[in-house]
Amino acid sequence: MMSLNLLSRAAARSARISTARVGPVSFFSDDSHSDFAPKRKVVADDDEAQKMIHEHVNNNRIMLYMKGNPSMPMCGFSATVVKVLQDQGVDFSSVNVLDYPAIREGVKKYSDWPTIPQLYVDGEFIGGCDIITGMQESGELTELLQEEEKKE
Repeated sequence: MMSLNLLSRAAARSARISTARVGPVSFFSDDSHSDFAPKRKVVADDDEAQKMIHEHVNNNRIMLYMKGNPSMPMCGFSATVVKVLQDQGVDFSSVNVLDYPAIREGVKKYSDWPTIPQLYVDGEFIGGCDIITGMQESGELTELLQEEEKKE
């Protein structure tokens, strides 16, 4: 009787161990046809980067230069700014500067601000993560975004 009980416990332990190891398994293939790969514009030089940034900033009401993208930020500061904007309930455009080294350096020159992320609202540089979170805490960001919506 005692040995059956020990076997039951051992079987239960074994079952727990094996179920802990079982989970969804994904396999990725890199043999996809190049027609299905993302198309990225090559930014040749600083002048082209500055022109592109100027167009982004002036053609998008809220423009965020960040590391990663809104669904998968690649740094904590970018993630924080994305969360703030999502909490504000606003639509915004973004550029992943990790994909475009010329834009990454160019936006720092454009704003004369050394860090990423950078937020622009209605063509105006607002700031980076610390400034945006401070503006959110004080209510100033909500006012700014509502003010800009009224202009539209």
